[in-house]
Amino acid sequence: MGSNPIVSTKLIIPVVLGKEFFMKFTDGAWMTAEGFDIHPAREVRFVKTDDVKVTLTAPAFHIYNRGMTLSGPYITVEISSPCENVFRIRAYHFKGDKSLLPSYFRLNNGSVCLKAEESSSTVSITSGDSTLIVDKDNYGFELKRGSSVITRSCGGALAYINGSNGTFMREQLSLGVGEHVYGLGERFGNFIKNGQTVDIINKDGGTFTEQSYKNIPFYITDNNLGVFVNHTEEISFEIASENVSKVQFSVKGECLDYFLFAGNSMKDVIRLYTGLTGRAPKLPDWSFGLWLSTSFTTDYDEKTVLSFVDGMKDRGIDLSVFHFDCFWMKDSHWCNFLWDRDMFPNPAGLLAKLHDRGLHVCVWINPYIAQQSELFDEAVSNGYLIKKNDGSIWQTDLWQAGMGIVDFTNKEAAVWYQNKLKALLDMGVDCFKTDFGERIPVEDAMFSDGSDPLRMHNYYTYLYNKTVFDLLEKEKGKGEAVLFARSATAGCQKFPVHWGGDCHSDYPSMEQTIRGGLSLMLSGFSYWSHDIGGFEDKSTPDVYKRWAAFGLLSSHSRLHGSSSYRVPWNYDEESVDVLRHYTKLKKSLMSYISTAREEAECNGLPVMRPMVIEFQDDPVCAFLDRQYMLGEKILVAPVFDEDGWVEFYLPAGTWTSADGKDVRVLENGRFFKEQRSYLEMPVYIRS
Repeated sequence: MGSNPIVSTKLIIPVVLGKEFFMKFTDGAWMTAEGFDIHPAREVRFVKTDDVKVTLTAPAFHIYNRGMTLSGPYITVEISSPCENVFRIRAYHFKGDKSLLPSYFRLNNGSVCLKAEESSSTVSITSGDSTLIVDKDNYGFELKRGSSVITRSCGGALAYINGSNGTFMREQLSLGVGEHVYGLGERFGNFIKNGQTVDIINKDGGTFTEQSYKNIPFYITDNNLGVFVNHTEEISFEIASENVSKVQFSVKGECLDYFLFAGNSMKDVIRLYTGLTGRAPKLPDWSFGLWLSTSFTTDYDEKTVLSFVDGMKDRGIDLSVFHFDCFWMKDSHWCNFLWDRDMFPNPAGLLAKLHDRGLHVCVWINPYIAQQSELFDEAVSNGYLIKKNDGSIWQTDLWQAGMGIVDFTNKEAAVWYQNKLKALLDMGVDCFKTDFGERIPVEDAMFSDGSDPLRMHNYYTYLYNKTVFDLLEKEKGKGEAVLFARSATAGCQKFPVHWGGDCHSDYPSMEQTIRGGLSLMLSGFSYWSHDIGGFEDKSTPDVYKRWAAFGLLSSHSRLHGSSSYRVPWNYDEESVDVLRHYTKLKKSLMSYISTAREEAECNGLPVMRPMVIEFQDDPVCAFLDRQYMLGEKILVAPVFDEDGWVEFYLPAGTWTSADGKDVRVLENGRFFKEQRSYLEMPVYIRS
């Protein structure tokens, strides 16, 4: 086992995010919070229309005489539609402010023709079979699809706000009775977000805090509403919290840009959202098999690696990918992309041996260049690293001594980084684990293209993962590229796969992990994985076996940990049997999984689906976050109990167990509580 000193991915890069400026703007129902001055849009004074845009001018006060027009503030609202049943609302105070600069999110541009009708009291704007009805007398709107009201922005909801620490733009959208909010990225707390405060800012916080590696400014509700806030800087969401009947979102600056998706189902909302921000490409068949890692701080060399691979084969467990974690490179040199020749004197030969055994090979990388790395001086001399405002290199001692961060806004730096990785591909590497990318500096930081560091913090991971994924598509061909990425922002679903990050190795962490994955699946992502058995420490054999069953019926499956090897015989012999059983089960489902993969490519639907999107009319399914659907037909209910007890819910219909021995016909949905062996995790197929 690893005898290295404790070096954990919990060590984070220190980033000063500045004074916390996201907070509640009100003090109860009647008062404004101290230090703020709220200027809500009060009425529509001017309306300008053309084929693709409606522009409204809304003073922050009612105008009763001409003298009141001699001052502001006014809020301008631009409404357009990039596709049918989707509305883009761009509201701003000062038009010349830099917060109006185009978002870094690369959206599928274009607009459909709008049908706008103005009366004395309303402006009705139609896209597809959805209509946005704006109240001119007391600015607000109602969004309808057909005859169904999807959401409302009531009078005073849209506002420009002055604060002692800056200016803000705010919107509040109504929630109906019993309406539930989901999404906002991979979040490990309550699956339903009602009552939560969520700040969209990527952080390396593990899987057991309010922080998230994957912050996605998109939420979806079971009233068929989707909302995407088109900003890369920090965004604050108050979800039925500051005002318990509304979702509030706010950004610092003079502009708020967001999209409304009016669906006829939650699946339709996901289709609309991913049509705008992108969908997962086709993934290779081999990526869905079992991945085995060296783990993080363990000692390993060629003999160790081959003993693991051959040991799995001897025990009848099919492997698809072998992953080399950090220490394939010499310690303190991350990243130099050079094999540690003391441990791997002939890396090309080792890769050939793994290929001869039918395996693909993954290696760990990140976007940081240690001062000890052979590449550091080269990167500095060419201007490839993020700089401080005085032109010196931004560096830190945590994670790697004196490390700098690759500046992917510099196109030459991105090509340089790709060329280092190409040498590994030429040697026989097949894919990369793109770790980190969350802790990007926002103060005293300067990017090559002049990007605002505040707006680059979340977007950095998009550039990082895109750089690597583009190389893989170029060198391996489309349909063969795959990553194992940790950090993400909106649009990163185009660069799969993502995994859950650093979790503990116990049942509460397994539960947190599944909640995070299901939350991400309702944020536009189609594929997701996690560390089977947990990352930190070493799980009990019991937890390992239960987690293996869950992991092999996730879209992607990887054995990985921190300080111990995750091969099953390192736990007990029964673990070997369990891993073999579920590996064979997943392999038998590959044609079925391929159908779900096609739905991901065509419609953006997740392969692992929260129960609520398959059974939206069943009120029980709105709350279920410890079971899920694999594709549209297979229900999976992991076991979280050392005695084997599991409670699961089957909706109305006919359900047959995976082995065909248990058929349950239900006129109404019902819960079951049963004791299951390690080989009997509840897996049911609906007719």
